[in-house]
Amino acid sequence: MSELGLQGQDGAAELLRTAEESVKVAHQLGCPRLNLHGTGLDGEGLPVAPVAGEATGPMWIAAHRTLTRLAELGERAGVTFTLENLNTAVDHPGVPFATAADTLALVEAVDRPGLRMNLDLYHAQIGGGNLIELVRRAHGRGLIGEIQVADVPGRREPGTGEINYPALARTLTELGYEGTVAMEAWASGDSDRALERFRSAFTR
Repeated sequence: MSELGLQGQDGAAELLRTAEESVKVAHQLGCPRLNLHGTGLDGEGLPVAPVAGEATGPMWIAAHRTLTRLAELGERAGVTFTLENLNTAVDHPGVPFATAADTLALVEAVDRPGLRMNLDLYHAQIGGGNLIELVRRAHGRGLIGEIQVADVPGRREPGTGEINYPALARTLTELGYEGTVAMEAWASGDSDRALERFRSAFTR
């Protein structure tokens, strides 16, 4: 998916048009969720509409308006749009609304079932850490549509870096989270072993 209408009405209209096309494909594939970022990303993960500094008030208003329309579309179509937090320090400099705090704020402000957060714990760790509290806050507000995982540094499978994924898994179990946990990572070596490390981190 693309940007949140930050280029005016034409940008919002184009996003909604492509969202409608994506919904058709999602139905064909049986995919219940469609992912969103604060702006479109190129092949290198860099924003096609980079923003210098903090998002302005008008940008927040435009994002809220566009996300509300996307949520309404999702509800009519029976799919959920998920807004993913990213990091700007390593992978995606210049992306607006990138932090977990910003994505949480937008999803909560829209407050519709057609929009949830794609909580990416790799990006959140780089962006500020304190992941257990972040998971508790997002889950407690009913805002999580999906969770993505990779370890830091290196964006490799759980168990290769500094994130205590077994502790996060215990927290998710305690909270009663029953949604999707997806690994979005590079294998540190053998891909089967990477999948086994991911599985073991979340099934102990």
